[in-house]
Amino acid sequence: MNLNTKQLLEQAVDASASDIFIVAGLPVSMRHNGQIVREDGPILKPDDTSAVIEQIYQLAGHRDLSTLEQHGDDDFSFAVPGLSRFRVSAYKQRGSLSAVIRIISFTLPDYKALGIPENVIDFANLSKGMVLVTGPAGIGKSTTLACMINHINQNYQKHIITLEDPLEFLHRHNKSIVSQREINVDTESYVTALRASLRQSPDVILLGEMRDYETMQVAMTAAETGHLIFSTLHTIGAANTIDRIIDVFPPNQQQQIAVQLSMVLQAVISQQLVPTVDGDMTPAFEIMTVTPAIRNMIRDNKIPQIDGLIYSSASQELISMDASLLKLYQAGRITQETALTYASNADMLKRRLK
Repeated sequence: MNLNTKQLLEQAVDASASDIFIVAGLPVSMRHNGQIVREDGPILKPDDTSAVIEQIYQLAGHRDLSTLEQHGDDDFSFAVPGLSRFRVSAYKQRGSLSAVIRIISFTLPDYKALGIPENVIDFANLSKGMVLVTGPAGIGKSTTLACMINHINQNYQKHIITLEDPLEFLHRHNKSIVSQREINVDTESYVTALRASLRQSPDVILLGEMRDYETMQVAMTAAETGHLIFSTLHTIGAANTIDRIIDVFPPNQQQQIAVQLSMVLQAVISQQLVPTVDGDMTPAFEIMTVTPAIRNMIRDNKIPQIDGLIYSSASQELISMDASLLKLYQAGRITQETALTYASNADMLKRRLK
């Protein structure tokens, strides 16, 4: 069977897929809106997957297959001019070659079309401090952050450094200078790159993920010294996020970290993707702007009270997840069942829906 790999890549870009799966025993599959869809076509045999992967290595500038053959894993990225950039994770499974190809878009998403509210994008106007976007994997945290970085790039003359693993969107220099560094490709680790970035005269640093307390500590110090830091965590909800950061540190440092965090944290945005009535997906947000009252709660270790404050708030600074779901339901974007399924307090939301 002859698969034309370049055509396959074009087809995926045209279909706005995020990933292509080349695995023996299945037809070519693609991920659309978080769902994996099998394409119409023959089931791939080990010879077919090897042929496709060899073509990918040729497209990537005649890259050598020896790393993949020796170690069983290989990660790299390449661009097809005029089409897109691709990040490849090639691996062996059951003795045959497989690959997942991530499509990295040249065109940045329009936050309005995606349903990201203005008050999320407004955090990009801050001059310093830390803004966290949280939620489970695959719900668009990187997309939300890319929209914020794009807003800065279009409106301010700054030096933006992004540290990502992998790069998901390409930012062209606009008013700002954008240095995008990929972990394992351009630098060895988040913490090394973050330390180095502080010597590169940054105004804004996007840190793809805060994995350990060392990275968190450097990020907080960077936020303290007048930089604007964006990062992500896999937590759900503002109070959980703050707890997670403090808990990562040794017990004897936790009080000091709580004080530091209370000074540098500017906002926690938690998001999830929910299915719409027309079969698409839309983001729903919990937004916690750090007010003086919340700074005191973080410092005085009264973090459990934060959720109650967000839930009972009527201001635009504090918006609960359930208030966002209610708004989407009232706008006719999602069904009542969807709102209740994704709610953090379904019983209370049920009463509000009535």
